Amino acid sequence: MMQRGHPWPMGAHWDGQGVNFAVFSAHAQRIEVCLFDEAGQHEVARHALPAHSHDVWHGYLPEAAPGLVYGLRAHGPWRPERGHRFNPNKLLLDPYAREVVGRFRWAPEHFGADPQHGGHMDGRDNGATALKARVVEDRVDWRGDRHLHIPIEQTVLCELHVKGFTRQHPGVPEALRGTYAGLASDAAIAHLKHLGITAVDLLPVHLHVDEQRLVQMGLSNYWGYNSLGFFCPDPALASGYGRNSPRDEFRAMVARLHEHGIEVILDVVYNHTAEGDEHGPTLSFRGLDNASYYRLPPHARSHYENHSGCGNTLDIRHPRVLQMVLDSLRYWAGEMHVDGFRFDLAPVLGRGDHGFDRHAAFFTALAQDPLLSRLKMIAEPWDIGPGGYQVGGFPGGWLEWNDRFRDTMRAFWVEGSHTRGDYAQRLCASSDIFQPRGRSPFDSVNYVVSHDGFTLADLVSYADKHNQANGEHNRDGHGHNHNANFGVEGPTDDTDVLATRGRVRRALLASTLLAQGTPMLAAGDEFGHSQGGNNNPYCQDNPTTWLDWTQIDAELLAFTRRLIALRQQALPFANRWYDGLPNRHGLQDVTWLRVNGSELHGDEWRRPDGRAFGCLIGRAGRSEVPLLLLVNGDAPDVDFMLPGGVWEAVLDTSHPRGHTDWHGQGQVPFRVGGRSLVLLAAAGHDLDLPKD
Repeated sequence: MMQRGHPWPMGAHWDGQGVNFAVFSAHAQRIEVCLFDEAGQHEVARHALPAHSHDVWHGYLPEAAPGLVYGLRAHGPWRPERGHRFNPNKLLLDPYAREVVGRFRWAPEHFGADPQHGGHMDGRDNGATALKARVVEDRVDWRGDRHLHIPIEQTVLCELHVKGFTRQHPGVPEALRGTYAGLASDAAIAHLKHLGITAVDLLPVHLHVDEQRLVQMGLSNYWGYNSLGFFCPDPALASGYGRNSPRDEFRAMVARLHEHGIEVILDVVYNHTAEGDEHGPTLSFRGLDNASYYRLPPHARSHYENHSGCGNTLDIRHPRVLQMVLDSLRYWAGEMHVDGFRFDLAPVLGRGDHGFDRHAAFFTALAQDPLLSRLKMIAEPWDIGPGGYQVGGFPGGWLEWNDRFRDTMRAFWVEGSHTRGDYAQRLCASSDIFQPRGRSPFDSVNYVVSHDGFTLADLVSYADKHNQANGEHNRDGHGHNHNANFGVEGPTDDTDVLATRGRVRRALLASTLLAQGTPMLAAGDEFGHSQGGNNNPYCQDNPTTWLDWTQIDAELLAFTRRLIALRQQALPFANRWYDGLPNRHGLQDVTWLRVNGSELHGDEWRRPDGRAFGCLIGRAGRSEVPLLLLVNGDAPDVDFMLPGGVWEAVLDTSHPRGHTDWHGQGQVPFRVGGRSLVLLAAAGHDLDLPKD
């Protein structure tokens, strides 16, 4: 017999004697809990939730225990023109499910509307094939594990896919490859530590659904940006090793990475759900309360506002939807020990009635939260809605992907365009964007490659995208990538072409890791991973995207490792804005130089020719001696006149491993190779850099 229970916590929770159910719906007339056998195949009982408090339906089932499998049915009006799409024939997944039973298969009975009968309510029952939730017991002994809280000045991000990172790694036990346990393996962690990575940014691990269109083509949503279960780690990424649940395996991965000083950041998708537009299936939110969970056009409520480009947009303006997002974040931070989040299409979370608002309720709630406010929050600061481009517009303390850095660095090094001024502006944390808004320099996440687009190797190897395998006749993916092939499309044995590609890659890596801001690498770029010119492989769950550990460019790996070590030891640019003022010894905190050693001024910054210059850094982040960065964005070698004193080259990107033994007196010319940069340190530095 179902008792009243409590309207909190949301979802299904076992208290040691029974299970309490709490489900939000502001417009439902009745909500039922349907109980199933252990396999989720047959319904064995159905209970209407007996109580209704502040739009939360709730009830308590005595003697129920963990392992109980259930789904929800919501009764209410079928009035799409008013935003209501209740259909009790559809079994719904609890939005707060911790564990999901079954694997979603596309079938006509999952759609709430019947397209054959004018969009009327579909009467087919999907209970046998719908996803269900399982009640869990979460008692975890973390054995002292806690958040690492690595300072942002020490942070080096690596974006990676849990499966793709280890699926082909010969050093990972075969049964663990491509899983949470695989990422926690000795071989995977050894690579991250050897490289110097301090935080992994994991592509989505929330339970997601593959779009019907992809399934019909024999493809899948490999990246996972189509979430349905915001509290559920995707079981497809679990090995089941030792019969652990996906939650336990994920926790073990986090604890192991923490043990080795590596933070875990999740890429999360709270801007839309897998239910798509008005033609999509009814899986959870749409059937529970469509008019509350989604943003609907005021004068066309049978449709959806589509600021995500994926068919629908979650309505974070609604207090209960906001609560769900915050509860999800707290769950992953508090019960899964995640160290931060990267928010996909983040402006959606700050959209009010009149566009994006950096003071929106979501940001305010995060800022005051005693747990979440101390973690790393990273925005992808654009969506496709009106006013959706918001780089630099997020609240203080947020980190933001900086596509201005990406595009300028690519144009400067790959295309040979953009001026010295453009480069210097991005090198110094895009001060034109972040400084006027009171932001910190390290709020800028600097990257030249992410999961979305060409890999670093492909960026300099292909003039055109090659996305035919995606099934969209090569129409998908960005067409303007600032990419080039330097004479040959794709792989080549031409030594001159390979030498140029190598120089440009190293210059891009050095620009990213030496610049002011927080650097991010895409996994595999450190050793030459290629996707064969596919710049949108979101649906390629195969060797196209899986890292090939048998094809490592050892010199590039050594170069990247040296770069990261150099950053960590010297931190060329501090987390403060530079003003060019001299210290008590007359040394300016930063001085920009012509190739002849004199100061660079005025219109020379904007001249399209002569893209060589120097930057004398008087106050570095960690180096106790001045540093000198010499940049040559043109093809011919350039001789720079060095300032007085004794200098030693600590990095030269014209060398495959970046190592050079040059040292000598100033006031002499120093040759910088074409498409290269050099970092020199004044006498007295104490850098211990790897020479492998």
